[in-house]
Amino acid sequence: MADSSTGTSKRGFASMDPERKREIASKGGRAAHEKGTAHEFSPEEARQAGRKGGEVVSRNREHMASIGRKGGEAVSRDREHMAMIGRKGGETVSRDRQHMSEIGREGGESRRSDFEQEAQAPQQV
Repeated sequence: MADSSTGTSKRGFASMDPERKREIASKGGRAAHEKGTAHEFSPEEARQAGRKGGEVVSRNREHMASIGRKGGEAVSRDREHMAMIGRKGGETVSRDRQHMSEIGREGGESRRSDFEQEAQAPQQV
């Protein structure tokens, strides 16, 4: 019999509430295992299934960006962790002598231009 307000039947699996569906599916799964007819994934099959699912999910760039944002926000709340990352980065960068000399040169050039601008500015009395 169809429900006149929605045009759907009140019978069948699809019309049941989610909790009832879960209960019935769980009974079916237990029965299949007891009977020995349930499929059990080998570690290799599980790896392949996981890889396949990951490839499908990763195609959704908006979803992946959202995941990355959430992870970045969670990590950045941990101030101790962020300080450790900064220290590691600073240690790595400071080992690169070429890079450090360039930074120093650029800083010196910037300071020099600041002094030159001050010297050229008219003195206010």
